[in-house]
Amino acid sequence: MPIEPTDPIVADSETRLLKNGRAERIRESKVGRNLAAIAGVYLILVFLVPLALPTDSIPELSGRANRMDYATDDGMWSWGNGDHGEDADIGHDQSAHGGSFAWADLNPIAATVYAIGDLNCHQKYQRSWEINGNQMAVCTRDIGILFGFVAGCLLWQRRGYNRWTVRDTFLSIFTDNSIEQFYFDDRRMLVMMGILAIGLGPMAVDGFTQLLTSYESTNLVRILTGTPAGFVGGWLFSAMFSARAHEFDGAESVKLPADAKLRMV
Repeated sequence: MPIEPTDPIVADSETRLLKNGRAERIRESKVGRNLAAIAGVYLILVFLVPLALPTDSIPELSGRANRMDYATDDGMWSWGNGDHGEDADIGHDQSAHGGSFAWADLNPIAATVYAIGDLNCHQKYQRSWEINGNQMAVCTRDIGILFGFVAGCLLWQRRGYNRWTVRDTFLSIFTDNSIEQFYFDDRRMLVMMGILAIGLGPMAVDGFTQLLTSYESTNLVRILTGTPAGFVGGWLFSAMFSARAHEFDGAESVKLPADAKLRMV
C-alpha cells in the first residue's frame, strides 16, 4: 500500500494545502519526533547503564509489574528483596540470586532507568538480558516494545496529519486513494481497530499462552512479538497527541478521503 510524504488536497495560486488543511505539518512532525526521542533515549540508556555500572552490581531480579519492588533494601518498596520461594508464581528468593538490590542507591541516571523498569516491568531475570554481569532494567519484551514504539513515532513524524478525530488522524499516514473505500461505507474505525489488533495480537497470544499453559516463550520471540505491539502503540499515541479539532474552522472544513465529511451531532 503506497504512502506519500505529502498528499495535497487543495491547490490554489498561492499555497498548497495538505491533508491537515494547512500549508505545513510542523506540529505533527514535532509530536512524532518528541515521542520518539523520549522512548529512544530511555531505550539507549537501558543498554548503556548496566554497561557503565560496576560488573556484577545488579543481581538477578524478579518482581511484579506496575509495582515498586526494588526501590530500597527494606520497607514498603522492597518487596522484591524478600524470599518468596523459588517456585512462586511471582518473585523468588532474592537471597539466592545475588542478594538485595536498591536502585535508590545508584547514581541519578541509573536510578531513574531502573526505577522506570521497576514500576513498569516484572523484571524476571529468566526473561531479561545481562550486560557486564548486570541485569538490564526491563525484560526483552519491553525492549521490543520500546524499539517498535520509536519506529512507529518516526513513521508518524514523516507521514502523519491532524484530521480532527483520532481515527482519521491515525489513518492519515496512508494515501487518500488507498483508503477511500473504507470511507464510502464508513469502516475507518474498524480499520484502525484491525491494525491495532494485528500489532498487539502476537504479543497477546504469546503472553497469555505463557500465563495459561506450561509453554515458555523465548527471548527472541518476546522481542519479535513486542516490536509490532510497540509500533502500533507509537503510531496510536502520536495520532492521539496530534488530533486537534481547534485547528480547523469547523468539522465541515476537514478534508477526508472520498470527499467524506465530519458531522457534529
